[in-house]
Amino acid sequence: MTSTQDLPRRPLGSTGLQITSLTIGAGPLGSMPANFGYEVPAERGIATAVAALTGPVNALDTSNSYSRGESERRVGEALRQIGGLPEGYVLSTKLDRDLDTGEFTGDRMRRSIEESLERLGLDRVPLLHLHDPEHIGFAESMVPGGPVEVLVQLRDEGIAGAIGVAGGPIDMLREFVATDVFDAVLTHNRWTLVDRSAGPLIEEAAARGLGVINAAVFGGGILAAGARASSRYAYREAEPELLAAVAEIERLCGEHGVPLGAAAVQFSTRDPRIATTVVGVSRPERIAGSVELATVPIPDALWSEVDAVVAGLAR
Repeated sequence: MTSTQDLPRRPLGSTGLQITSLTIGAGPLGSMPANFGYEVPAERGIATAVAALTGPVNALDTSNSYSRGESERRVGEALRQIGGLPEGYVLSTKLDRDLDTGEFTGDRMRRSIEESLERLGLDRVPLLHLHDPEHIGFAESMVPGGPVEVLVQLRDEGIAGAIGVAGGPIDMLREFVATDVFDAVLTHNRWTLVDRSAGPLIEEAAARGLGVINAAVFGGGILAAGARASSRYAYREAEPELLAAVAEIERLCGEHGVPLGAAAVQFSTRDPRIATTVVGVSRPERIAGSVELATVPIPDALWSEVDAVVAGLAR
C-alpha cells in the first residue's frame, strides 16, 4: 500500500497542522443517495471510514448534517474500532443549522458540536468549520452571540484546534475570509477542470495565510465518469456547453493516456495555494484508487490544452 510519505504533506495555513494533499470526504460513506444516486450500507460505510483512518491519507472531512448525522456515526464507530484518532490525523467536521427548523443561531452551533462529538466519541476536533452560512448570509452569521462568535469561542475553549468556513457562494466566502477570523476556508465545485470561479477566493485566502481546502473536484461525478456517463454537474443538470467541454477534456486526456479522474484531482493538488483536496469515497478500495489518481504522471501539455477548452467555455 502507498504510505502517507508518498503523498506530500503541506501546512494547513498557519494552523500548525500538516495535511496530506488529499483529504477523504466522508459524505458518501454516510449514504447520501439524493446527492450521489446510490445507497451505502452501514457496514460498508464503517469499513470505508476504517480504511480512511488507517490508510495513506491523514485527513477526513465530515459534517453534522451529512445523512442527518449518519456519516459522523459511522466515522465514530470506525474510531472506536481502531482505538481512537491517530496521532497527527486531521479530522474535520462542521457546525450545521437544524435541518428540521432551519435554526442557525449561536445556540444551535453549540448543540451542533455537542451532537458531533457524541457521535464521533471525541472531546475535541482538530478542525471545525461553519457550514453553508449562505442559509443566513454573512451579516447574520457575524452578529454578536451568533454562529461565528460561537465558533471562535469553541477554538478558544480548545474544542476546535482550528476553525474554518465551508460554503458555496464565492463572494460570500470572500467576505468571511476578509474578517481574518478564520484559519481555513473550504470551497466546493468551484475550482475544477471546468469551473474556475473560486480563483479570487483562493488567491485572497492564500495571501492572508488561510489554509485553502478544495472539495468536489469531480463536480459530483462527471469529471470522473465522463460526459457519456453523466449529464449532471454539481448535483444538477449541466448546461450543454459545459457537457461539451467535459467531453473535449475527456478526449484530450485519452490522447495523453491520462484518466479523466486523475486530471480532475491533480488540477487541484498541483496548485501550491491549495493545502488539501477533498475526494469523497464510499468503498475502502476507493482510497487507494484516489491516491493513484493523485500520483499518475500527467504531461504539462495537457494542462495548457485543458485551459484552452475552459477559456472557450468562459467566452
